[in-house]
Amino acid sequence: MTISTSPAAASTTVDPKGHEPSLGRIGGAAALLASGTFAYGIAMFATTFADYTDPDATPAESVDFLVDHQGMLLAWYLGIFIVFGAALVPLALALRQRLVARTPLLANAAAVFAAIWAALMFATGMISNIGIEAVADLAETDPDRAASVWSAIDVVTNGLGGGNELVGGIWIGLVSLAGFVSGRLPRWLNAVGLATAVAGLVTVVPAAEAVEMVFGLGSIVWFIGTGVTLLRHPGDGADGDRA
Repeated sequence: MTISTSPAAASTTVDPKGHEPSLGRIGGAAALLASGTFAYGIAMFATTFADYTDPDATPAESVDFLVDHQGMLLAWYLGIFIVFGAALVPLALALRQRLVARTPLLANAAAVFAAIWAALMFATGMISNIGIEAVADLAETDPDRAASVWSAIDVVTNGLGGGNELVGGIWIGLVSLAGFVSGRLPRWLNAVGLATAVAGLVTVVPAAEAVEMVFGLGSIVWFIGTGVTLLRHPGDGADGDRA
């Protein structure tokens, strides 16, 4: 099947001024940064914040933990949401530029979902950080109300991005499909991306919380592979990216 492209679409892949390699390298570095935020988030989730993230913990217990570890939680949310959301932007642009000439529909659709995911990450991070400060202040005068406010904030942030990975799964899946069709991303990386995407889609099922860890670990591998690919071949991927 032959996919025709307009001159405008082709020009996004071949930049006569040589800007594409720079975007490719920036996107590669952003992918490695994104993998780092995922690894940091999972490590803290499973160790230092195990009591806070325990689904069996009561709101009052979570508030007590929040008050005692406010600074660490602020840093955690900053890393896993704000820094990650910022890294998504150049990465999505670099991947779109790499894929759009041969798979314009998939590449453009993926860019839209990347923008949505980045927006959700920023919203989740800002609500979380402001919420932590509000709950910590309220806990000093009204612990019961603080627990209620924390519960409300928890529901909102989980709905926006902390409790499911639907949008991220769609984006990774679209990029991986475009990589398969275009041949501009390694086949093994596309396979990892599609498996990770499926895990992300499954996280919308309430009883499938454990799949979030599969999505997280798969994302780390996918981001690292994408970062290395973009850094090694920051151009259109025509040479050496089909392994």
